[in-house]
Amino acid sequence: MPYVPVAQDTPWQQATDIDVARTAVLVVDILGGEEGVVPGLEAMAQNAARIVAAAHEAGVPVVCSCDAHISGLDREIELWGEHGIAGTEAAKPLASLGVREGDFIVPKRRYDGFFQTDLDLTLRELGVDTLVVCGCDTNICVQHTLAGAYFRTYKTVVAADACGTFLIGTQEAGLDYFTRCYDSRVVDTDTVLAYLQRSGR
Repeated sequence: MPYVPVAQDTPWQQATDIDVARTAVLVVDILGGEEGVVPGLEAMAQNAARIVAAAHEAGVPVVCSCDAHISGLDREIELWGEHGIAGTEAAKPLASLGVREGDFIVPKRRYDGFFQTDLDLTLRELGVDTLVVCGCDTNICVQHTLAGAYFRTYKTVVAADACGTFLIGTQEAGLDYFTRCYDSRVVDTDTVLAYLQRSGR
């Protein structure tokens, strides 16, 4: 059973549904194109693909926030080495996610998917105020993107078993941080699917 932290006693975390008409699925850095996912993250990626498929079925927008670094320039490369270089398979959504025409791809050059991108503008124009978030690394790009969402007053649902940690920290600590600091509702993939299947656009 995937780890899910105990929710805080806030109205948002205690709620049992979401307003699907004002929701988007935000996929953070589940990348690799046709080359496949980072070893060890296969189950996380499968759950994310289930969420994307359910969003398509429900008419919920799917937005992918994807590393698109400039080789030899972006500061992240100094810390982590070259990864997610723009124009390569490593900067494309993982093929098995089933991303399709009509979904939104928002490239980023920093951890936070909102930082100097048009992610916020895209979501506002879609009429979105709630994000279902999945992705990796839980303690880096997912965390910083959730911070960006919180600062912009989005409500967030995090699919715990559709997020993955492989670079720093623990999955449990990351999920607890989201709950306490960003009022994220941390659930599992089956709960997200239930939200999306109960009502459509």
